[in-house]
Amino acid sequence: MSLFRSILVADDEPSIRHILTLVLTDKGYDVRAVADGDEALRELAARDYDVLLSDVRMPRKDGLTLLREAREAHPELTVVVMSAYGSQEQALEAVSAGAYDYVQKPFKPEEIVFALRKAEERERLLRENRRLKLGGVPVVPQGHILGESASLQAVLRQVARLAPVDTTVLISGESGTGKELIARELHTRSPRAPLPFVAVNCGAIPGGLLESELFGHAKGAFTDARTAKRGLFAEADGGTLFLDEVGELPLPAQVKLLRVLQEGEIRPVGESRVEKVDVRVVAATLRDLGKLVEKGEFREDLYYRLNVVNVRVPPLRERREDVPLLANAFIQRFNRELNRESPVESLSPEAEAVMATYAWPGNVRELENAMERAVLLADGPHILPANLPERLWAAPSSPGTGRNEVPQVGSDLSLKRAIRDLEESYIRAALRRTKGNRTRAAEVLDISHRALLYKIKEYGIDPDAEADRG
Repeated sequence: MSLFRSILVADDEPSIRHILTLVLTDKGYDVRAVADGDEALRELAARDYDVLLSDVRMPRKDGLTLLREAREAHPELTVVVMSAYGSQEQALEAVSAGAYDYVQKPFKPEEIVFALRKAEERERLLRENRRLKLGGVPVVPQGHILGESASLQAVLRQVARLAPVDTTVLISGESGTGKELIARELHTRSPRAPLPFVAVNCGAIPGGLLESELFGHAKGAFTDARTAKRGLFAEADGGTLFLDEVGELPLPAQVKLLRVLQEGEIRPVGESRVEKVDVRVVAATLRDLGKLVEKGEFREDLYYRLNVVNVRVPPLRERREDVPLLANAFIQRFNRELNRESPVESLSPEAEAVMATYAWPGNVRELENAMERAVLLADGPHILPANLPERLWAAPSSPGTGRNEVPQVGSDLSLKRAIRDLEESYIRAALRRTKGNRTRAAEVLDISHRALLYKIKEYGIDPDAEADRG
């Protein structure tokens, strides 16, 4: 999922505004375009934007002044500067003032899209680093990933054995299981820990640009390569490079990666010389690389070179006993992030029972999102089933959960309908007890007055009729 949604374009050339609006809208972004810096500042004050794309030369307020004022007012804003009259000094000035990137005109629209993808990847890593520093990701103080299940503990024992050596590791597992956390744990426990950990999603970068990203390029290596660039292997020198979704590597990049693994050297695009690098490679995939080899889409020699040791991260349905532990860790985190005045303390027994029977196809990432929603919606100190996403209620029983052993209570065993019936009966009982007083009923039910009014409307309850019955 894209981190960036809304983009503000500031450029006095109508043609630039038009083409960027068309291209970026087609890529799924919400785009608004303005003609000068003053209008851009008014727009930023009126709405939230993820990215500002700004020309340097504009009437009323130039792009560098806009950059400084926008960053001062909106420190989290990502800014990309564009200019047809650029110089190296101007680019350095823009970056020093807080711009993420500097793009020289004339440019191809794909260059802007690529700059945004790089910025998204950087923002994703920054958020992950902030979460690690805050203890927000499921990591305990000793550095071990949170979980007490036998399957996860087996993985962590593997990590402990592999961390001190430079063996190439292939991490496999479904999306959302935490493959990058395992890669970070391998790095953190290794002698390389003081040096860089660099992560790249091979599927997020266009194939034609991936070699340049990984291995760097020489000045003039291709159109618009106005300066030489260091690649991610050079940035990770001495440390660890994590190649997520390695199965998405195009074949030319696979050849170069194999050379790095065998010879410990890289050749930047357009260079005749090679550079020595000392990098430990950890790769991850959710695709079956063996099947890709059979189809001719992945080199067999690279597959065996990457798959020296395979670490399989178990899906959450195979470590159900870890669900309450992870859930409570996420609850504490979202209490902080959402600035709740009355923090949520824990899951209610009913909510925990619902979560224990769910298969979690989205794994830990899905659990994290469910807990963010639940903390946001909870009215009292405990998360109730109604605070959980509806798909958890409506989920079919999964093997091994014991739901087939639940005593028959009637022909309809829909958990979703049972919870709704229970909730409706509680609301009716509270209204009878309080003689139809909605404010008092909300207090009795331990929910907000607004939530009660919504539920009364949803269930078609007549508070006065309930008061008469009481």
